[in-house]
Amino acid sequence: MGDVAVRTWGARAGRYTAAMATQEQSPEVRTPVEERIAELRHKKEQAKAAGDAGAVERQAERGKLTARERIDRFLDDGSFVETDMLVQHRSHGFGIEDNRPYGDAVVTGWGNVHGRKVFVYAQDFTVFGGSLGEVMSEKICKIMDLALETGAPVIGLNDSGGARIQEGAVSLAGYGFIFDRNVRASGVIPQISAIMGPCAGGAVYSPAITDFTFMVSESSHMFITGPEVIKAVTGEEVSQEELGGAMSHASKSGVAHFVAASDEECLDQMRYLLSFLPSNNFESAPYYPSGDDPMRACDELTDIMPDSSNQPYDMHHVIGSISDDGEFMEVHQYWAQNIICGFARIAGHPIGVIANQPQVLAGTLDITSSTKGARFVRFCDAFNIPLLTLVDVPGFLPGIGQEYGGIIRHGAKLLYAFSEATVPRVTVITRKAYGGAYVVMNSKQLRADISFAWPSAEIAVMGAEGAVNIIQRKAIAEAEDPEERRTELIDDYLEKFSNPYIAAERGYVDDVIEPVDTRRRVVQAFEMLRSKRETIPQKKHGSIPL
Repeated sequence: MGDVAVRTWGARAGRYTAAMATQEQSPEVRTPVEERIAELRHKKEQAKAAGDAGAVERQAERGKLTARERIDRFLDDGSFVETDMLVQHRSHGFGIEDNRPYGDAVVTGWGNVHGRKVFVYAQDFTVFGGSLGEVMSEKICKIMDLALETGAPVIGLNDSGGARIQEGAVSLAGYGFIFDRNVRASGVIPQISAIMGPCAGGAVYSPAITDFTFMVSESSHMFITGPEVIKAVTGEEVSQEELGGAMSHASKSGVAHFVAASDEECLDQMRYLLSFLPSNNFESAPYYPSGDDPMRACDELTDIMPDSSNQPYDMHHVIGSISDDGEFMEVHQYWAQNIICGFARIAGHPIGVIANQPQVLAGTLDITSSTKGARFVRFCDAFNIPLLTLVDVPGFLPGIGQEYGGIIRHGAKLLYAFSEATVPRVTVITRKAYGGAYVVMNSKQLRADISFAWPSAEIAVMGAEGAVNIIQRKAIAEAEDPEERRTELIDDYLEKFSNPYIAAERGYVDDVIEPVDTRRRVVQAFEMLRSKRETIPQKKHGSIPL
């Protein structure tokens, strides 16, 4: 039996060898399996080149990368795994049935950033102008579902002419499915949007729901209605760049959190942002060892405070001195500049920083800064990122415009956000901490875990001059020399109340520290709080004053 088996196998092997030799001599002859493989490869090559050459060339002329180039630049080398490469739309009418490119107008899949899994979709402007139809929506929703199920960030690279007109209500429904997933994923996984071309009408609402929005100068635009519609309806004339350009949204509307000079810079910034963020709401943000001594003295902070409390200084210098290697990624850099928000690292661990900026509006809180701060605080709390608050606030910005605009309601957003937060929270009062604004800025009364004050801190209901004018009005009026008496009373108020020691006596600050020790004490506080566990009363959700 054994000999027969060997002879049979040898005969078969001979036949296979002969067949292979024949194929080598005649390359055009393929087996059915090889034909199928060749067909698959051809289809995938078609999918990779779905846009026509002219559209790709125009994209390059505008300084824009293609969808696949953007993904390759964004993800770690060789890590991209594509999904739904061979889908085709199933629409009819207006001749669209004669043009059914593989993959439709979006590239989707997953890969790695800094070795961590992320999901990504990139709209392809070279295919149907990147317009969204039923199949494109299905592709995007599929990877959003996978991102939510596996606990990984989802990144959208938007470059689209909007809803696909040929598909009518079906395309609008596609947006609705995406919006619903944005909301369901909010606070569960980080969602980041990049506007790298046009984004108009209903398309703008998905980026608006996501956590952070990047825009590219000159090449990206966002608006509900374009310049032509605005002119027809209101008579106003405005350019596309003025209406919905990157700097307009970064400095005026607050829609854009970050602005980049090019596609490449935008993608690099997004990678950098992800280095501060956890993959989902059950994880902690990634730790990166730093060579910066955690116990380092902040010598430069000793002389940072001006002699007069009415003189400004740049709070960025304080942030840079405290953080590892001076590293700081500012969020909303150009909008509501009287408050600073952004990410830094302390002893290798990411933190969120929120600080008043004395150089802009004296660091007062107004409508826009309250909204900016509240959104940032809530993001950090949702994703387990500890918060450091640096306080130098003389109060809320006065004025009819602020009152009519709802400063009470908007200011309450920041109060609500801090009080709601359960992450480790450390506060440092550097100078002014007046009135309700002091309470709102992560005070001990809103359950800040640790509160420090510099010797220059002034914790009071209001500034000395305003307080004396109110409570000592009669004494000043009856004095022989009212101005001299006013000056005496102001000096007395400053000595008694414009310091941190009354608050320290009450335990409203945990310690008064020297500026030089700020980094060391902040590091110690966050290290102690690393095991903090706090829960809020069970409820569906609170009712924040939106």
